[in-house]
Amino acid sequence: MYRFKSKAAADVIYLPDAARQVLEALRREPAQQGIIEVADLPAAQQALLAAVEADEAAFAALVAEAEAQGEPPPRRQGITLRQRVWPLLDMLRLSEAERADVIWQG
Repeated sequence: MYRFKSKAAADVIYLPDAARQVLEALRREPAQQGIIEVADLPAAQQALLAAVEADEAAFAALVAEAEAQGEPPPRRQGITLRQRVWPLLDMLRLSEAERADVIWQG
């Protein structure tokens, strides 16, 4: 498990596969521990939002392709990236407001 911590918010916990996905969206190495410093919090938020937009655009392209071929559109399986990153985005926003670093440990 990976635990993201900040003095400004409750901990956010991810299982290893989900944590790797989130860390890659943050453009961070999926290391056992790390830090997002206060100065990097706005960029981290933007990186997560960009990853969500890319994920949703890719899925929309799959739906459009299926509809163009007369096939039923695919359905999302499991938790979407938007759902997965929402608690962390909230933590990042609160941490930026409180000027607190975010750390993670795996």
